[in-house]
Amino acid sequence: MPELSRFFGIVIGIFYRDHGRPHFHAVYGGSKAVIDIESGELISGKLPKRALALVMEWHGQHKAELKENWESARQHKPLKKIAPLE
Repeated sequence: MPELSRFFGIVIGIFYRDHGRPHFHAVYGGSKAVIDIESGELISGKLPKRALALVMEWHGQHKAELKENWESARQHKPLKKIAPLE
């Protein structure tokens, strides 16, 4: 998974071959989740409550950058790193 950001042990990424509505992946330890870029809705998977709250906070700060990266991935262009949550 191409990594966009990493913070507090959470890795965020977007796959180049993903289809469907724009989304990103969050991985924390052995837990994985897929999250809708537009709404922030949890599409599938599960993260611990605290990790999910951090991902949602980060998503709110970087929604536009996530949309840009989704479009880049769809066009097989390089993705841009996104600042971590601090």
